[in-house]
Amino acid sequence: MSLKRNILANYASQLYITLIGIVMVPLYIRYMGVEAYGLVGFFAMLQAWFVILDMGLAPTLSRETARFRGGAMDALSFLRLMRALELTFIFVALIGAVGIFIAAPYIARDWLQGSTLPSDEIEVAVKMMGAIIAMRWLAGLYRSLITGAERLVWLGGYNILIGTSRFVGVMPLFFFVGVTPTIFFGFQLIVAVVELLGLLIYSYQLLPKVRGAQFNSWDLSPLKPLIKFSLAIAFASSIWIVSTQTDKLILSKLLPLAEYGYFTLAVLVGSAVLLISAPVGSALLPRMAKLESEGDQVGLFRIYHQGTQLVAIFAGATSITLACFAEPLLWVWTGDRGIAQQAAPILILYALGNGVLSVATFPYYLQYAKGDLRLHLVGNIFFVLFLVPSIIWATREYGGVGAGYVWLAMNLVIFLVWLPFVHQRFSNELNVKWYFEDVLAIFVAAGLAGFFFSLLVGDVEGKALQLGVIGICGVVTVFAGALASSWVRANFVTWISATR
Repeated sequence: MSLKRNILANYASQLYITLIGIVMVPLYIRYMGVEAYGLVGFFAMLQAWFVILDMGLAPTLSRETARFRGGAMDALSFLRLMRALELTFIFVALIGAVGIFIAAPYIARDWLQGSTLPSDEIEVAVKMMGAIIAMRWLAGLYRSLITGAERLVWLGGYNILIGTSRFVGVMPLFFFVGVTPTIFFGFQLIVAVVELLGLLIYSYQLLPKVRGAQFNSWDLSPLKPLIKFSLAIAFASSIWIVSTQTDKLILSKLLPLAEYGYFTLAVLVGSAVLLISAPVGSALLPRMAKLESEGDQVGLFRIYHQGTQLVAIFAGATSITLACFAEPLLWVWTGDRGIAQQAAPILILYALGNGVLSVATFPYYLQYAKGDLRLHLVGNIFFVLFLVPSIIWATREYGGVGAGYVWLAMNLVIFLVWLPFVHQRFSNELNVKWYFEDVLAIFVAAGLAGFFFSLLVGDVEGKALQLGVIGICGVVTVFAGALASSWVRANFVTWISATR
């Protein structure tokens, strides 16, 4: 299966879902109100924390699926593993949903600071959140199997269908039924059920057929050999959630629900950087694990460098464009200059921090493929020990801007200080090429292009003209980054030679 097609399919689906989600936010705020949209932000944060219960099993399934395709596992063993994972996920999903349901009264009355929404309505919405999160999380198991099987073109199309239903399908209800959090989350619950069923049916079509094989669907023993690796991923994922969601959790308690909605806007736009880089990671992980199982070290490191440069070009350009035009972009998006002025400093810091993070995740991909996450765990322990107290202090003292400064600073420290040790474990020659050729050359070129373009253009009047300027800046930064990429230049020379 073509890696390029998988990456393009991932990019198309992720870009579409990201854009449609961003486009719909102002409409949600217009019809629901900013306080009700604060509930949507709380739901997104709650869903992220729920991933901690994954215990590293979903990415482990993706890796084991890739290894099965590479011949490292027989069909019966793979089926037994899948059944054990299904049992585990169903059990944890039920526990999580019940836990949120029980905590809903406390969340509605004592945690969230609503002023116009009735606490009873907030409580019902939170209970619905619990059911939606449980089903989406269970759907992640089947999504991991499909990813490991590298059926990303189908998955991308299905994600587009579900994303359109989730973001756009609720609008007719707003027009003809009513605009309440209960209606919004009730519709999201229906979509979550459909999403789960579709992924389950397709996943079962991909499972190997073993005639006459008997296996106990209640047997958890196939998980034992994977516990060490799964727990390593689970620990890393937990640290990721703690480090990226602690600020949002704290602010959901400290800020009024309406102000929390404004903070969510800035963080949502900044997260577009990571969403742009995520499709490459989803496509690379199973391919790198397959190459490692086949012993193809040359191929493994080749796509590692190429993937880094691809993400540096697009995620780097996005983070730089967002930072250079944070306030104008928020104004064009929301139509409110007051909101834009308040949220712009937060957006700048989160966009730049996420730009660094987008390439700093690549050493994790390498360790994942190698099946050795010890250094990743050590690095993340130090990361969370410094990050969480810093974010707690900064958000209490300075709000979202303080959290943004901590986020940017800690990602720079990890990128510059810790990652060289990770690379050194796998190759003595990896650091120089990765830092200077794969990352810094591209980021510096894109950064200079974006900075000077913003100085040259300055402020413009009119939303359409401003949006056009931002779009041109994005193109300029992508083009500058691509020119600085050795991989792009080499492919361009090859293409020119082939056309002669």
